[in-house]
Amino acid sequence: MKILVTGHHGYIGSVMAPFLVEAGHDVTGADTFFYEGCDLVPERTKVPSVRIDLRDIGARFLQGFEAVVHLAALSNDPLGDLDPRLTIDVNLSGTVALARAAKEAGVRRFLFASSCSMYGAADPEAHVDEEAPLAPLTSYAESKVRAEEQLAEVADDSLSPTFMRNATVYGVSPRLRADVVLNNLVGWAFTTGQVKVLSDGTPCRPIVHVEDVARAALALLEAPIAVIHNQAFNIGANEENYRVSELAEIASDAVPGSRIEYAEGGGPDPRSYRVDFGKLKRSFPEYRPCWNARRGAQELVDAYRSVGLTLDAFQADRYVRLARLKRLIDDDALDQDLRWRNGMASR
Repeated sequence: MKILVTGHHGYIGSVMAPFLVEAGHDVTGADTFFYEGCDLVPERTKVPSVRIDLRDIGARFLQGFEAVVHLAALSNDPLGDLDPRLTIDVNLSGTVALARAAKEAGVRRFLFASSCSMYGAADPEAHVDEEAPLAPLTSYAESKVRAEEQLAEVADDSLSPTFMRNATVYGVSPRLRADVVLNNLVGWAFTTGQVKVLSDGTPCRPIVHVEDVARAALALLEAPIAVIHNQAFNIGANEENYRVSELAEIASDAVPGSRIEYAEGGGPDPRSYRVDFGKLKRSFPEYRPCWNARRGAQELVDAYRSVGLTLDAFQADRYVRLARLKRLIDDDALDQDLRWRNGMASR
């Protein structure tokens, strides 16, 4: 299958795009390369790519592709709050325009990286499934909800959108993110000996390893269209629902001698939900996640040790998306609309 992966150079994309190539697909990446030079580990497979802003991809560019895997986005809650106008421009308007261009170009499948964060605050004793009410609490989550709604309106016999509602992703990637919960907790433990928890530890979070997200994408791409047409799938596993305090304990165990430190005055984060991943398991019984939090924490420690991760590096803009974009804006490399001032040439 000929597949375009947007955001292939990001945290998930730099794992998923090579994974799809290794599965036998013809993959091209499209990315703005905001995070060029922000590498943790080498990519295991190089993917042909084009430097282009998501907002500039039209039908002509998409000719000949059979599927689009759309990962490109302003990718977390703090980043989404950088400028809510940009969150709508990129995550919502850009996504819908891309889907319409794909439809015009004859692309059959459109796999959209959505998020479990759209469930917002839910009963911690319940496990929400894909039919649960959506209660987004941030600009980022709101953009995902609205994008799903509008993509569903684009769906017809010629274009099949599918929504991957990913749990909070963790794990080693060529373009690591230190601003997601398990990566962050293990990073603090490794660099300082302290596992820093900013809340009171009670919020619930489902998590999923970045490689298991890639495995789920492959299963969805290769499924009969009737199974996935205009459907949402929570991506993760029921046993990988945790409280933040439990993840802190796992991080501490992965770094012997480290201790957990709760922020003074830290209260409960309103973003708290447990998720039911049964639909994915029922629809794709052959899909088997290969990772759990403990194994992933050890993988992170091994990677941090291999590169000699320091506290300065961990806290710098290399691995923190919001800090990276603020630096590019401050350096006048990006304008206020997050477009390169000097075009898309290599930097």
